[in-house]
This record gives sequence, structure tokens and C-alpha cells, in this order.
Amino acid sequence: MTLQFIHGGVDRNGASLHFHIRDGRISGLNGDARPDNGAECVDLKGFAVLPGLVDGHIHLDKSFVGDRWHPHQPVNSLRERLAVEKAAVAGAAPMVDRAEALIRQCSGFGTVAMRCHVDIDGSTGLGHLEAVREAALRCADIMCIQLVAFPQAGVMSCAGSAAVLEQALAAGVDVLGGIDPTTLDGDAEGQLALLFGLAERYGVQLDIHLHEPGETGLAQLLRIAARTRAAGLQGRVAVSHAYSLGEVPLARALQVGEALATAGVAIMSNAPGDHPFPPLRALHDAGVRVFAGNDNIRDCWWPYGNGDLLQRAMLLGYRSGFHTDADLMLALDMVTSQAAQVIGLPQYGLAEGHPATFVAVRADHGPAAVAGVPVERRVVVDGRWL
Repeated sequence: MTLQFIHGGVDRNGASLHFHIRDGRISGLNGDARPDNGAECVDLKGFAVLPGLVDGHIHLDKSFVGDRWHPHQPVNSLRERLAVEKAAVAGAAPMVDRAEALIRQCSGFGTVAMRCHVDIDGSTGLGHLEAVREAALRCADIMCIQLVAFPQAGVMSCAGSAAVLEQALAAGVDVLGGIDPTTLDGDAEGQLALLFGLAERYGVQLDIHLHEPGETGLAQLLRIAARTRAAGLQGRVAVSHAYSLGEVPLARALQVGEALATAGVAIMSNAPGDHPFPPLRALHDAGVRVFAGNDNIRDCWWPYGNGDLLQRAMLLGYRSGFHTDADLMLALDMVTSQAAQVIGLPQYGLAEGHPATFVAVRADHGPAAVAGVPVERRVVVDGRWL
């Protein structure tokens, strides 16, 4: 039996924290403040002990982390971007190696779980899925990875996508994706009927990329909310990006937010640098689950990112005008508890009997960690210090 006594640190709220790690699990959380006989003492004075970070949206198959630098190439359309990406990825280092490099880099910052969108459509087949799955297996001891079948090239407008998506689901993919049913596919009802039908048949979650603007995007969100209620999929559907919620007056966004909250549809944002994005605090206060992820990291879409979710939480707060501790805590929740709930991570968080999986950061508490993005961190997964 391995036994450690963790003391001296504080929790996300700044309150004193101590516990034992017994065979990889948390024991005696804030109980007797003395170590059990034979326990190794670990002093975390000056550190805030946070739940492991959870990336709610990442693309492991696209990143060039682990490869040479690839200069960004400007394009004039989405279809051009897809063509540039396909050529660049084909000439890059093996996908499985790049994906593994990014997983390990994210782990070093304290990420313990992620939802990974993998290109799976009629133009790509299942090749990306096979590579990312291999990388996930290589890193299974440090990272829990949920895979999304993401039809990047379209569902209705890309020949063969529907069949390949179903193949991925039959092969055990956890989540079904979608993308811009109107502006990319030109058939909103057709795409959504197909996606929701497959989700019901295979019992999987849905996570739909939605970049559509203004009222077009809002109409899509209302369709998704209505179909979610009709299918009984409350709490199992997410929309990633939902830029339209940040492109309309707040009152209008909250009208749609009410429908999303009623349907249990979650909203993911990564605070994109050059785009309006949803009013996160207002949506949260209206009952919408909001969560976050790094999205693209150093790939054909943009050259930015390193996989640090605390940095991502800081960017969310910075762009949202979050100044109070309560607002900063919401940003932290978006990369911890909220993301964990969306992906259905079992036994998550610092609780009695849960796996001893956490990140300790040099900070006074959670809000200070978001605002300052401390460099000094200690990452523990199932009681193992990485």
C-alpha cells in the first residue's frame, strides 16, 4: 500500500486543505491533521490544489506540436482552408506522434481529461480516428480522452460522410459531431435529423460546431434545443463556439439562452481572438452550462496555443471582462468542473474516495491561478506524481 499525507496547501477557495493519498485515492479529506503511521509527508505550502484540468474541445489530429514550425497560410474561404490543411497534414510528421506530443504537453500543464474532435467524414475516412486512438492508448496512464466524430468537410454536402460517421459510431466513438448545418451543408433540417437520429440509435452525446452568424446561428440553436427536448437528450448535447450569441444584443442572446437552458444544451467557448463569442456570465446565470477548451493548437487554423488550460481560462476572463473573484472562478469552472460534467467524467474532483488526480499551482486560490497563470505546478494522476 502506498500512503502519502498532503498538507500545507489550500483549496480553490483559499481554505486550508489536507488529505491522505491511499493506493491512488483521496482519504481523510480535511480530517485528522496528522499523518497516518508510515505516511510520506508532502508539504504544498504556497500552492492551491485544484481539480485536474479538463479540456472540453481540442483537435489532436490537426496540431503540429511535435513537428517543425508550419507558417500560417491565409485563405479566402472555408473550403480553401480545408484543402490547405489536408495538404499540410499529409506532409507533416506522423499524426500519432504529433497527437501524442500534444497530449503529453497538455498533461504537463495539469490537464487530465479532454474531449477530442477528430476529422471523420467522406473525404477523410477513419484514418484520423485510428491515429488519435493509438496516441490515446500510448497516454492512457495520464489522460482520459473522449473522442468526437467530427464531420469537418460537411455531413450532407460531403459525399459518404453519413456512412463514415456511422462506421465511427459502430467502432465505439463516444460523441457525434456536426458543423454549420445551413452555411456549410445548406440543409439544416437534413443534417440535424441525421445527427439526432444517429445519436438516439447509438446512445451517444452530440457536440456540434456552430460558426453561423447572427440570426442564422440563433435559429440553428433553437432548432438544436427543440430537437434535444424532443429526443429526450437533455444534458447530452453541446454546441461549440456559437458565435451568434455574441453577435446580437444581450437581451436577444438571453432569449435563446432560455431555450438552451430548458433543453440542457451546453455551450463551449475558447474565447477566439478575432471573433465575438457568447456572453458567458449572463448565459451561466440564466442556467446554461458553459465550458471551455483550447480548440486548435498550432495548426493550419492558427499558430497560437500551447495547451495550457489555465492560460485559456485567463483568456476567457480577459476577453469577457471578468474582474471579480466570482467571475474568475467561473472561468476556472469552465476548464474544470463544468467541462468534466459535459464529458461525463466519473469520480471527478477533490472528494473522499475519488482518485487522487489534481494539479497544485503556486497561487493563493483559484481566482489568483486564473489571473496569474502560475508557471510552477505539480500534477498528480491516480496518486502518481508526474
